[in-house]
Parts: sequence; structure tokens; C-alpha cells
Amino acid sequence: MDFLTLFLIYLCFVLTSIALLCICSGRKESFLLRSVNSATQVLSFVIPTQLQRVTQRVLHRLFHTRNCLFVVLHMALQAAVYGEYTWEVFVYCWELQFHLLLLLLPYLLLAGNVGCFILCSRTNPGVITKSNHASLVKIYAYDGVLFQKGIVCSTCNMEKPARSKHCSFCSMCVHRFDHHCVWVNNCIGAFNAKYFFLYLLTLSAMAATIATITAAFLIQVVLLSDMMHGRYVDDQGQEHAVEILFLIQHLFLTFPRIVFMLGFVILLTLVLGAYCCFNLYLTLTNQTSNEWYKSRRYGCSHHLTLQPHDRQVVYKNIYSKGVWMNVKEIFKPPTVLERKKKT
Repeated sequence: MDFLTLFLIYLCFVLTSIALLCICSGRKESFLLRSVNSATQVLSFVIPTQLQRVTQRVLHRLFHTRNCLFVVLHMALQAAVYGEYTWEVFVYCWELQFHLLLLLLPYLLLAGNVGCFILCSRTNPGVITKSNHASLVKIYAYDGVLFQKGIVCSTCNMEKPARSKHCSFCSMCVHRFDHHCVWVNNCIGAFNAKYFFLYLLTLSAMAATIATITAAFLIQVVLLSDMMHGRYVDDQGQEHAVEILFLIQHLFLTFPRIVFMLGFVILLTLVLGAYCCFNLYLTLTNQTSNEWYKSRRYGCSHHLTLQPHDRQVVYKNIYSKGVWMNVKEIFKPPTVLERKKKT
């Protein structure tokens, strides 16, 4: 086995390990986490030490520091999908007399998505500084479970306001921290959560629209060719009626790039749609991804009740104020002045 092959195997294993570690983060006793660590230790005896150090530095730079890698990847994937849609699907659909507004809809969604992307990536998510710390600490009350008064961030050397968290990517504390999104190269916090929600919504709509138009085109091709009523002869010389699998194979051989793109955008629609629904659930219940993940250890409810010291602590969401107010809080984050008026 040559050095390059060994390096590629090691790199693939490390990347897989990072993905698994991200899934298992916060679960110190996870069996999967222990297995990954054990396998890494075994491979460390085979892989040269210098190669391990170089790989670790590269992966730390890519996955543990703020960089534009995933932004570039995001743009490249978007350009590839829209390039294929423009040069093939759009032209074929125009010849089949699809409605022009339907064909232009993906471009309108793209314009909205790019705008939301720029706002999400450029807007200050709510960085906590010494100048705004005093005002931000008064906005949310401490629930005593996920967020406790008096906890000081060792990096920023400031008391953490309720619902805030220190981002290791950006090396700063963020007000109403949700997560760090590598695809927009920015944290998602109180002041750009609305742009992230719209970005995710338009991205899901883009994928769903392109998938629908592309699928409609392929169905139209099948109907016009009357292929459903045809028959074919297999390798053994036996005649069969055309089946779905045969149609897919035929379409893939005829329009390979279009079928491949359709599979990709369908998968993207399912993944983004699921995440969009999850994000909507968080919005309606006034939770962040960080809070939702941490609350799994305690259970969920809508109101906080004090627990005796000798009983297990149960987490209650004290920040939910009803569906309408929760949605309003995403698009218009509360300020200290608003909080004083309410009290």
C-alpha cells in the first residue's frame, strides 16, 4: 500500500470520526464516542506521527475555526444545480410550453435566498461586549437549570447572560445563542435568527421547486413518448411490459445529468424540509438549538417549578410566551426598554 493511499484512508477515517464526534458531543460516556477514540488510538500506531500532526492541524483549521470553506462549497453546489437547470431543464421545459412564471420561480427564490444569506452572514448575531453586557444581562431571566446566575466565561471574562453561550469558532459570547452555522460562516443569535429562518425557508423552497419542475419535465417526456404502454426484451430474450425501474434506467441513460440533479435536489428537499420544520418548532416554542439539546437531559415543559434539593431537577421552558409572541420575538428581539415596560 503506497503512502498516498494510506493518507487518504487515514483522512477519510478522521473525517468520519469528526462527524461522529459532532453527533456525540456532550455525551462523555457514549459507546460510539469510546469506539471512535479507541479506533483512533489503534490507527495512531500505523500512521506516521508527522502525518497525524499535519492532518490534525488542517482539520482543526477547517472544522474548528471560522473559515469560508463551506460558503464556497455552498456556492459551488448552488451554481452547479442552477447551471444544469438553466442550460437543460429550462430549455426543454420552454420547448414543452411550461408556464414562464413557473420556470422563473427558482430564480426569484434564488434572489431572495442570496439576500437572506448576505444578511445572515453579515449581521452581528448579538456579540456580547463590555459595553452592551449590562443591558443584555437584563433581557432574559435565569431559569436556574440551563442558565444560572454568576457563571463567568473563562475566555471573555464576563458573566454569561441567560440564553447566551461562548462560540469556540468565533471566540466570543453570543446573546440568545442558537448555533454556529458553517454554511453562512457566522453564529446564529438574537439579531440574525430571523434572517437564518428566511434563508432556510427559501433554500428549502428552491430545492422543492427545482425538484418539482424537473420531475414534471421527465414525466412529460414519458407521457409524450407513450413509453408506459411499450414493451422490451431482456437479456434472455423474454418480453416484458415497461416497469418503473426500466423507465428510471432509460431516463438516466437519456438525461444523466438531469436525473442525477433531480436525485440530489430531492434528497436536499427532504433534509432541508425536515430541518426547516425543526427550526419552526423551535421558533413556535421559543427555544434555541443549544437549549433544545441541553434540555434533553432534563425533559421538557413550558413553565419552571422549583424542585427540592433532594429531588431530580426537571427543566421547564420559562421563555415561551405563546405562539404569536414567540414568533414575534424572532423577528423583533426584545430590548431592555421593552422588558421594563412589561414589568
